[in-house]
Amino acid sequence: MSIESEVIQIIRPSKKTVERIHEISNSLMLEINNYIKKNNLEVNARFVGSIPKGTYLSESDIDVFLMFPKSTPKDEMVNIGLKMGRDIIHGKEFYTDHPYTSGRYHDLDVDMVPCYHITSAEEVLTPVDRSPFHTDYILSKVNSELCDEIRLMKKFMKGIGTYGAESDVRGFSGYMCELITIYYGGFIDAIIAASEWKKGVTIVIEKSGPPIVSPIILYDPVDSKRNVASAVHIDTFARFIYACKCYLKNPTKNFFFPNKRKTLSREEIKKTISIHKTRLITVSFNKPSINEDSLHSQEWKTQNAIIKKLDAFSFNVIKAVHGVLDDRITIVFELEKDELSESYKHIGPPVWVKSSESFLLKWKKNECGAPFIDNGYWAVNAKRLYSTAAKMLECEIKIAGIGKEIDLNTMIITEHNETLSNVNSTLLSGLLDNRQCWEI
Repeated sequence: MSIESEVIQIIRPSKKTVERIHEISNSLMLEINNYIKKNNLEVNARFVGSIPKGTYLSESDIDVFLMFPKSTPKDEMVNIGLKMGRDIIHGKEFYTDHPYTSGRYHDLDVDMVPCYHITSAEEVLTPVDRSPFHTDYILSKVNSELCDEIRLMKKFMKGIGTYGAESDVRGFSGYMCELITIYYGGFIDAIIAASEWKKGVTIVIEKSGPPIVSPIILYDPVDSKRNVASAVHIDTFARFIYACKCYLKNPTKNFFFPNKRKTLSREEIKKTISIHKTRLITVSFNKPSINEDSLHSQEWKTQNAIIKKLDAFSFNVIKAVHGVLDDRITIVFELEKDELSESYKHIGPPVWVKSSESFLLKWKKNECGAPFIDNGYWAVNAKRLYSTAAKMLECEIKIAGIGKEIDLNTMIITEHNETLSNVNSTLLSGLLDNRQCWEI
């Protein structure tokens, strides 16, 4: 039996699971329709996502879209839709691109999403209005065999850490997994094709839209103006390509069911750093009170902004990881160095150009010595603005461009030795263990 056949036997929902999901779904829809009738609301409810498509894995959730007439004012649509979510599934409200309610119904997670009832994707008024069309499109293309192929793709993506368009993963949505599996005709054919992808690969299923710059462009067959792959980060894109290459060379279940990464001991962490001969620095902030997706965006924005600053001042980041520990956003950086010389060689203009006169005038009283000629250029031993990474961050963080929800007043900088001794070992293990999850 092939690896794919073995995995399908594990991940395909059992008949009992399917019956349970349908029973809970039918019960929920009955309750929603009774609520609509009782409150005299002009709303049509329908399921979207993987359950009506039949592409869900065993660990499924339910997406209900509450479709309001286009004539309904947006505030009214949102308020009624959120109230329905509170009353029916007793859910929590989230405000990302579009407000929705997330909760539990019996033992399944449920999202209830207000949207407009439109007849064409050209009429989209909110970011979620086209989702019912996505469901209809996939239903028009799949059969039971192709649904299993899609399940394989989704489980593969989950296993290698590339599944999900959310800000923490920056990867492939369920809809995108469905589309590429359909487009290439199955899981293995999609893996073979993806192993040859290059940056900028463009997939046109129905028709192409306007030019788009992205690591991967997949024109939405429902709305050609939209790139289904807009959330995919270049690193996630690259990891998927590499995973496809590795799977084709040596297919194993580890790609679908990876082993948990081992947490290194303090001794192992210190030994690894001594081999690297690098330095660590940790920056942490109080966790802001925002929804999870926004939190992940703030983490990435802050990490990337600090990397730019560290690189700009020649501390040179090798790698960074982040996580939330004890209600604090914690970011650990591995640096080439965390301390520099007090001065550096600053190159000026060629000796023979007129501007060299102003350069000499500017540096005439330089405390580190007069300008000198180096390979035909004036040069000078210039004083550094900051000689340590910690001091630079203390002074520059306010203009680094970190996430706007991050409170700078709560920043704590933990330098090398204390990071080695006290910062969470699991986070440090993720920083220092460079193996891909299927290689563990």
